[in-house]
Amino acid sequence: MSSFPKVTVIAIGKVKKGWVREGLEVYCQRVPELTVIELKDSNPEKEGEQILSRLKPNDRLITLTEDGATFDSITFARWIAQAESNRLVFAIGSAEGISPAVKRAADRCLSLSPMTFPHEIARLLLFEQFYRAKNILQGGSYHK
Repeated sequence: MSSFPKVTVIAIGKVKKGWVREGLEVYCQRVPELTVIELKDSNPEKEGEQILSRLKPNDRLITLTEDGATFDSITFARWIAQAESNRLVFAIGSAEGISPAVKRAADRCLSLSPMTFPHEIARLLLFEQFYRAKNILQGGSYHK
């Protein structure tokens, strides 16, 4: 059984849709290792400065971008389990995307899909994948 690392998600903007908020709450309860920091939306450059200012020296920054690498769920779970740092920080930009400065600072850029999703839905999909990864690493039945 692999342990699940502490994960921080820095997300731009508040979740406005109630049903998305409810789903996020469910996954946050199922993955207590997850911390969420919501930042005020403005423009990608200012949002990028806000994201980068929150990073600590040993944090590994992973950005969600449409042109990032894609993983299947099992590969994602293994990748999380093998992370050199126990300080994974995932950044989700606003509807305007993530700033070039954040992309350059990232240890890795990930894509949830070649399709485009509203940033609220992207957050929900990412949280579900955290729960799925934790379940895979613990040998649970959720992924089957």
